[in-house]
Amino acid sequence: MAQSILAFHRLYPQARMPERADRAAGGTMPTRAFRWCEAMTQASSFGWYVFSPMDFSLMWDGEDVYWTCDLLDDWVRLEAAQLPGMAARFDDAAPETARGFSPPFLTALPEPGHVQVWTGLIARTAADWSLHVRGPANFPVPGGFSLYEGIVETDRWCGPLFANLRLTRTDTPIHFTPDTPLLQVQPLPRLALAEATQNAVRLHGIEALDWDAYHGTIVAPALHADRRPGAYAAEARKRARCPVMG
Repeated sequence: MAQSILAFHRLYPQARMPERADRAAGGTMPTRAFRWCEAMTQASSFGWYVFSPMDFSLMWDGEDVYWTCDLLDDWVRLEAAQLPGMAARFDDAAPETARGFSPPFLTALPEPGHVQVWTGLIARTAADWSLHVRGPANFPVPGGFSLYEGIVETDRWCGPLFANLRLTRTDTPIHFTPDTPLLQVQPLPRLALAEATQNAVRLHGIEALDWDAYHGTIVAPALHADRRPGAYAAEARKRARCPVMG
């Protein structure tokens, strides 16, 4: 059996398990794009959806962040908060040297309106693979916050898989639920991130364009009045089914 590239560890038992990202972005993608735009569907399906471990709400008054959930009677000023029962469960399972170090669920960051949200998971990747942590691709963005992206060397980092977010509205409750993906995580080979790889770029003018390739991609299809849409998508899907066809 092939070695796994990505593994998830669920530390909080109520957390929703990650799910493969969806070509249709959870059914929200326009039908025409889903049928004919392979670029969008490929981007949407690259990686795994990760969810909030519970229902909760945040509110920022411009200075402090407050949070609440069904277990609280009112809004509570946020400094750091644990998932319900998590600290005791963690200490029961952890070796003595790790007890007392359960990851916090919510942490108010020093920057105004910034919050770190733990998903209840730890993610690990194979050697020389990193994890791109970002918002769900092509998914409708809920209002009231924006997510920061990060790339983590999860073959070395054995810590909580969290989201860093910035609240963008004041005095308005922002609700988070496990029903909607909070993050999309994508394993990346570290070779793709290396300076040598990213600097291996050439810049050319129009005179160096491969005109035969342009003709095959743009001109020839446009000359056929009966051409059907989605030729690129059909060819890309055929190559995915039969990689040797390249």
